[in-house]
Amino acid sequence: MIELELIGAAGAVTGSKHLLKTSKASVLLDCGLFQGHRQEAFEKNRDIPVDTKKLDAVVLSHAHIDHSGALPALYKKGYRGSIFATPATRDLCSPMLMDTANIMQSDAEHIEKLIARGVKGLGKAEALYDQDDVVSTLALMVGLPYHHKQLIAPGIELTFLDAGHILGSAICVLDIEDGGEHKRLAFTGDLGRKHLPILRDPEIPTGVSCLLMESTYGDRLHDPIELTADALADAINHAYKRGGKIVIPTFALERAQEIIYILKKLGVQKRIPKIPVYVDSPLTVKLTDIFELHPECYDREFFEALHSRESPFEFPGLTYVSSVEDSKRIDTEAGSSIILSASGMCEGGRVLHHLQATIEDPKNMVLIVGYQAEHTLGRRIVEKRPEVKIFGEMHRLKAEVRVLNGFSAHADQADLISFAKSVFAKGSLNRVILVHGEHHAQEILAAQLSKQAFKQVDIPKPGDRIHL
Repeated sequence: MIELELIGAAGAVTGSKHLLKTSKASVLLDCGLFQGHRQEAFEKNRDIPVDTKKLDAVVLSHAHIDHSGALPALYKKGYRGSIFATPATRDLCSPMLMDTANIMQSDAEHIEKLIARGVKGLGKAEALYDQDDVVSTLALMVGLPYHHKQLIAPGIELTFLDAGHILGSAICVLDIEDGGEHKRLAFTGDLGRKHLPILRDPEIPTGVSCLLMESTYGDRLHDPIELTADALADAINHAYKRGGKIVIPTFALERAQEIIYILKKLGVQKRIPKIPVYVDSPLTVKLTDIFELHPECYDREFFEALHSRESPFEFPGLTYVSSVEDSKRIDTEAGSSIILSASGMCEGGRVLHHLQATIEDPKNMVLIVGYQAEHTLGRRIVEKRPEVKIFGEMHRLKAEVRVLNGFSAHADQADLISFAKSVFAKGSLNRVILVHGEHHAQEILAAQLSKQAFKQVDIPKPGDRIHL
């Protein structure tokens, strides 16, 4: 028996968790945080339906919190086995998970203060885990380089290939033997795009019989990255002319570094004015330092830029902000500025304070440069709701909202179809299972794959079990 149980990111784009089971072993693919309504998210993230005593190993595709963020909760539940990840992912998880623990604690304390002030409709806040849980989780992580095959559980071998999504991201190739039956399963994690700045293009696994593939943008195409840089310059110039601030909610990992890299290029080309740029995320500062430790993940252009005299992550007018006091001063300064701040879906962190300070002024702009999941504050801003709730209080959305999907590090519909076809051409692929996407996007992608002669395309629901 070889079976997949879809626990999270089935018909959704957060909370990635997929349990691979055979008669001899049990392996969890990813253990990410579900993001959405606060109380619902807390309950889903706390109650992970996995028997940790029977779990042989965890395989982590990459460090994004919707794929890694529930690992300390799994530790609290009793898991003490190995967590396999690429060396870059292992290094990134240290600041990422520690920051998540700190944000949980900070947000819980802030909510408690609002309750004490008499704000209605807020349930008791509680952090899912603390720093000690993170430290103990990190001790379980084992760095596995790309292209190195490793036995991780009875009858299951793992090989990582480059997914081209973020630093250290991996396509997880699992060779499974059970009762004389052999299968090669490839789990994409989040699949990257071709020709993005900084990273190499995704690799193609060979000999795959079943593909567990993300589908975030299965219903749409991205603009070329060159056009997206043009759109970024246009947005900055537009807000600058009216003296507005530009708040960019950004994922601290990869997206922030990519935006900084492109802002430097736009400045050198004199396509944007000299404008203060604040990277207000202590986590982003730490992650940017880690980039220099992993040249095995870069494309040639970025490798050469990183080893030139000038860092690709430094330019005049750019300030990395760490202290709370400096963060607060940004919003009170007169004139235009660009503020990059986490979290990318506006569900926690310092970006909430910047949005609270700027969102009601029509001079200002909220610039969305990444995917916003359902039920997040970021999605409500994208939808341009007349009012949005920040820290339990309603605020009028008067700032201009622009969305630049071309910066996405996710493969779009054409990329996903091309990837599946390439896997088919290099193996015996007979089944595609779509995860990590909203149902509408998955239905459209499944229909397109069927037109390409893929005979079996599954769209599982949470809790579904698929026999391979």
